[in-house]
Amino acid sequence: MTRCAVLGAGSWGTTLADLLARQGHDVVIWAYEEEVVSQINAEHVNRLFLPGAELAETLQATGDAPTAVQGAHLVVSASPSHAVRSVLSTVAGRLEPRATIVSATKGLETGTLLRMSEVARALIAEHPFVVLSGPSFATEVFARQPTAVVCASQDEVSARRVQDAFSSTRFRVYSNTDVVGTEVAGALKNVIAIAAGILEGLGLGYNPLAALLTRGLAEISRLGVALGANPLTFMGLAGMGDLVLTATGTLSRNRSLGVALGQGQRLDQYLQSQRTVSEGVNATQAALKLAERVNVEMPITAKVGEILFQNADPQQAIMDLMERSPKPERQP
Repeated sequence: MTRCAVLGAGSWGTTLADLLARQGHDVVIWAYEEEVVSQINAEHVNRLFLPGAELAETLQATGDAPTAVQGAHLVVSASPSHAVRSVLSTVAGRLEPRATIVSATKGLETGTLLRMSEVARALIAEHPFVVLSGPSFATEVFARQPTAVVCASQDEVSARRVQDAFSSTRFRVYSNTDVVGTEVAGALKNVIAIAAGILEGLGLGYNPLAALLTRGLAEISRLGVALGANPLTFMGLAGMGDLVLTATGTLSRNRSLGVALGQGQRLDQYLQSQRTVSEGVNATQAALKLAERVNVEMPITAKVGEILFQNADPQQAIMDLMERSPKPERQP
């Protein structure tokens, strides 16, 4: 049994905390919302972020992050990307020596353009870092539907520790050493998922969707490789696997945003009805700045940015992409 802490009680953080608890680990989850803390401790539910789910009775919650990580040898960071720095700052210096940090956040820090591993390195560099990513809707994982994900770390011992902690007959964890590629793929698939939702909102069919997913993966890979990633990572669970899920699954928040945009809503209108910003919104901004920095062309991401932030017409954006000058499919 391992003492585990989960920082963030959204749907994904709650699901991972429940999964670890049912694996027999001693788990404490930190939640920002007082009502979530009280619901988990008193009723073993999280109605706000995972309604209808009965959580493991051994799972405990706290509203104090340093308390959550006390004595924990496995710390799962599951806060939204814009909050990760703040949350990790509150526990820096309070972690157990050599506690393994597991990042379950698929996003980039907008202001700095840093990946989550880079944010962690700036705050808690002495701790081993593992990325947990791949095609995994929280509600389906909670329902024990067969799921395969990947954990990435340059420390193979830590990656194995995470595999052992999370793996079950319904949740299979593979490993790799490409932290950069795994993080880039996990963040940028959300951008392409917004684009896929736009196609759905416009009433378009499978031909444009297939083209979008293929070319979207190509531009994600270009940026990732320019940042030092292994190109093969984008053919795996963190890349193609998560992209297919997020761009086609009706449970995807980023896809749902795209559907609304395709049906004529503006971003500000959509956000009025949402508790949180979809990760793909921030990822679009960060990806475009990173692409400019390393001189990588990302035409689909650029058009998503125009639709999100400049209220560009989605139909015209598609025409602009289709009318670009002919190019070879594979560029050197």
